[in-house]
Amino acid sequence: MSNPVLDVINARRSTRAYEQKPVPQNVIKSIIEAANRAPSRGRVEKGKKDPVFQPWRFVVVQNPEFKHKLLQTTLPIWKNSQEQSKKLFPKWYENAKRLAEVMDEPKDMVYYSAPVILFVIGLKEFAVSCALACQNIMIAAQSFGLGSCYVGFGSLVQGNPEIVSTLELTDDERIYGPIVLGYPKDLPEADALLSKKEEPKIKWI
Repeated sequence: MSNPVLDVINARRSTRAYEQKPVPQNVIKSIIEAANRAPSRGRVEKGKKDPVFQPWRFVVVQNPEFKHKLLQTTLPIWKNSQEQSKKLFPKWYENAKRLAEVMDEPKDMVYYSAPVILFVIGLKEFAVSCALACQNIMIAAQSFGLGSCYVGFGSLVQGNPEIVSTLELTDDERIYGPIVLGYPKDLPEADALLSKKEEPKIKWI
């Protein structure tokens, strides 16, 4: 069985190489609007009668200098993890090494030199709701012919006060993602990084 929505979901992949081509602002806005439509439980804000159902906000990063600061902050953490994974997860290590070999200079193993880094920032107690917003972003991106990737290492920026200040990150918030976006660039040598999905485990009652 197939329909346009399922076709987009089935075509989505985690993209780790991008064309250096800007993403139109109206496309980014449409993707964020799709995220804002994600289901979430309500919360009551002080001084308001009606509940609020969007526990998230978005920061779109396109500035090259700020991207460089993000990479400088997170790349050492990635490298340390890479060394640890050499023994613990040798297959993951070899795949990451293969990707690094075919990646253009300067090598960005955290944000993959994507044109857009989209931070989804939300309240800590709304993890499920914010995760649903992230999923909407990646499906919407695919519908526009864009690649995307959820980069967990990209969220490890709390050690840099300047970045925390720029993102306006508060104590009751956390970063979900970030998600990188852009037009995919083919790296056939790195196909091993694309995990094959197994058949779902289903119990019918």
